[in-house]
Amino acid sequence: MSKKVEEIFNFTQTSDDCIKCGKCIPVCTIHQISPDETTSPRGFIDLLGAYKRGDLKLDKNAKDIFESCFLCTNCVDVCPNSLPTDMVIEEVRADIAKEFGMPLFKRVAFYLLENRKVMDIVMKFGFMFKTCAFANEKERGGLKSRFSLPMVKKGRLIPSMAFTSFLNKYPEKIPAKKPQDKPMRVAIFIGCLANYNYRNIGDSLVEILKELNIEIFIPKKQQCCGAPAYFTGAVESVERMTKANIEYFESFMEECDAMLIPEATCSAMVKHDWQIFFKNHDMPEWEARAKEVTKKIFMATEWLDEHTELQALLKTKGKKFDTPVTYHDPCHARKVQGIYEQPRNLLSPNYPMVEMSDPNRCCGFGGVTMQTEKFHFAELAGKPKATMIKETKATYVSAECSACRVQISESLNNADIDTVFKNPLELIAESLKD
Repeated sequence: MSKKVEEIFNFTQTSDDCIKCGKCIPVCTIHQISPDETTSPRGFIDLLGAYKRGDLKLDKNAKDIFESCFLCTNCVDVCPNSLPTDMVIEEVRADIAKEFGMPLFKRVAFYLLENRKVMDIVMKFGFMFKTCAFANEKERGGLKSRFSLPMVKKGRLIPSMAFTSFLNKYPEKIPAKKPQDKPMRVAIFIGCLANYNYRNIGDSLVEILKELNIEIFIPKKQQCCGAPAYFTGAVESVERMTKANIEYFESFMEECDAMLIPEATCSAMVKHDWQIFFKNHDMPEWEARAKEVTKKIFMATEWLDEHTELQALLKTKGKKFDTPVTYHDPCHARKVQGIYEQPRNLLSPNYPMVEMSDPNRCCGFGGVTMQTEKFHFAELAGKPKATMIKETKATYVSAECSACRVQISESLNNADIDTVFKNPLELIAESLKD
């Protein structure tokens, strides 16, 4: 761990400030499925203190422990001292990446996320040849693997692929439907999964903005927000992508009233973690630039609910459906950004809403490592969430997060539950169709 990062973040103080009260234990996602004090939040913090003092060697066992956290932030939410356990683990994972190196499949993935044109070509080939390895599962909106592949077991549901990405489908500027003297102008940051896999999310957001007579700007040079690399410890990749995005955003943000992100993880990364990353790595200039550029950035339902007349439009023009919807609160929406009422406000005028017993419980996605090398943990974490959804008897489960969509869709698939996952923007757009 670099001395500079250590001084800024004060890892020792974090370890010393843990009073071992145990409030974090019942809400910890990994502890709920693997009840071991070592892999509990206070266990993580205690081990971190030992690592800092030189009493714990960063060996394979320590690596396994620190990679077992879902980074759901439940512990931070209930901690009386608000200890940033998740941020501590994110920094330790950077040390792990340096010590052990990054597996080839992760290096390839992060390279593709940094190189949009190469990713476009790869996804086109994936679309053309997907039926060789996968069977379409239209009802569940994904692909089922026909046989076991590296990191993907037979029968697992993975996101489908679009031949043309969202960013390549639309022109850079989409004018408002009706001429105005000073039309409101909104930019869209789409997120990688919505760009390549769940393209209807972006399509739905475009349709909603058109209905509101808002001019749309689609920044074509946007890169990945950096979240997958950040949660995996790929520091250099995070730095390159975040700096490139900030410089690009600065070139047009003054001309926009807002930038909308229809993804909880991407939104939290841009609005919260960018500043934390630059602070922890002693880059005050970039921390300040990140803070400034994010002033106009919002999660999509947050802005639509609080800054437009969409809710009134839905009540007067929107079609009413009798298909019940249950809403799952993504960790990066409710806990990190405090967003949970806004999507419900926009869904409730047109859909019967039914709450699951614990909408705030983490679905178990957990990031790249959890979805690959530790997928057995993700499967265990997904089972109780699938049971909660089944108990609601809802037709749709909704969440403004494609990472949650990947995990929950797979959990429903494993449990053979018919409930279908849809982003709230998809349901909202459906109600506004003529």
